[in-house]
Amino acid sequence: MADTLLTHRLAARLGVNDNDDDKGFLAVHSPYTGEAIGSVRVTPATSIAEVMDQARRGRTAAAAMSRAERAAVLEGAARLMEQRAESFARLITAEAGKTIVQARKEAARAVNTLALSAAEARRNAGEVIPFDSYAGSEQRQGWFTREPLGIIAAITPFNDPLNLVAHKLGPAIAGGNAVVLKPSELTPLSALRLVDTLVEAGLPQDVVTVVNGGRELGAAVITAPEVRMVSFTGGFATGEAIARTAGLKKLAMDLGGNAPVLVLADADLDLAVDACVSGAFWAAGQNCIGTQRILIARERFAEFRDAFVAKTRQLRAGDPGDEATDVGPMITEAVALAAKAKVDAAIAQGAVLLCGNEIDGTLYTPTVLENVPADSALYREEAFAPLVMLEAVDSFEEALARANAIDFSLHAGIFTTSLDHAMAAARRLEAGGVMVNDSSDYRFDAMPFGGFKYGSMGREGVRFAYEDMTQPKVVCISPAGRL
Repeated sequence: MADTLLTHRLAARLGVNDNDDDKGFLAVHSPYTGEAIGSVRVTPATSIAEVMDQARRGRTAAAAMSRAERAAVLEGAARLMEQRAESFARLITAEAGKTIVQARKEAARAVNTLALSAAEARRNAGEVIPFDSYAGSEQRQGWFTREPLGIIAAITPFNDPLNLVAHKLGPAIAGGNAVVLKPSELTPLSALRLVDTLVEAGLPQDVVTVVNGGRELGAAVITAPEVRMVSFTGGFATGEAIARTAGLKKLAMDLGGNAPVLVLADADLDLAVDACVSGAFWAAGQNCIGTQRILIARERFAEFRDAFVAKTRQLRAGDPGDEATDVGPMITEAVALAAKAKVDAAIAQGAVLLCGNEIDGTLYTPTVLENVPADSALYREEAFAPLVMLEAVDSFEEALARANAIDFSLHAGIFTTSLDHAMAAARRLEAGGVMVNDSSDYRFDAMPFGGFKYGSMGREGVRFAYEDMTQPKVVCISPAGRL
């Protein structure tokens, strides 16, 4: 009953409609069945003045909240989400196509993200400054506090429609900011339910302004002078457009990756195969830290390849609501077709298909290739699809060089029993995270998360996003008569 009432409040407050008869509403479709599962009110780009009016009210309301009040809201929302975890998970499955098993894990992570944000609100208030460490300032005392930036624009993608929103909202609220949130047009329902849950937990309604729409709306939001920071997770082209047009404000961007995993000759092959199959095909490969290139010591290549392909063939693609499904649909048929087209092009260039590359609507079967040309688009770009490339290497040095050959990098992995090789890889792999004896696809929501080289700016992870979303203010007290 409580969840039903929540849905009714959500519909009344945020404009969710049961049909798409009104041109002012945007239908949300199941990636698997194609049926409309709801709709959201479209925010015209021309209404940006009203949007910013609400955001300014939200900024005032957020700034008036004490740290204890912010923490209480975040903790309360985390408890409500935990109580309704199955409902959140089923909504993720319905709108994003994640398998129900994967969606439950995302819902649990989002609960933890809000709990971590509550702790940050209480903990990270600033520091004492040792003025007396500098000659001539021995009599001065002071500190710095962490103050809100003001209004933050948050733009989120479809692939983690709940937890990636929590990673924007949680740290922003903990820091005393207001947020203009633009969730993916494909998956806005989880975001809206999260916002409504925060309001139910006591957050003043104006603190988070949700807008739904396309590029024109996004451009209007990011260029608004009152917006002091844009936090964006999404594609490279959109990230470049934001950087060109946002103006003088902070930018935090996670723009994707092309993750390499090294499997050395001394690796535990059973562990490596299991972890890399999961890392490559989790969330139908629509995962910025998903394993895309596996670099395997030549003497173990055939053994790894045969075991990897055999395990991949066991994966079941299908209905994401079925507990037995391993790989759900891609978000749209168009992106599934685009993934297949890239694979077909690579095969035409000489790549060898080991399994997969079959398409049925939005379902794209888990795909494994070898001998993919290094100059192909498939090799050099982020695939964001359930496909992986296997590659034999003749030395550790070659593996490192090939792993680092791509212009952007979020995570990397290495399987080895050698501490020397593990530590060397940790130093030399050009990535924001190096996972030892695990695939690239591991993230703990408290750790710093972001990429190296082209395509990433700043870090997520609750503490690190919180610090990006706040600014230091120094207070220095001089003894009377010593100005």
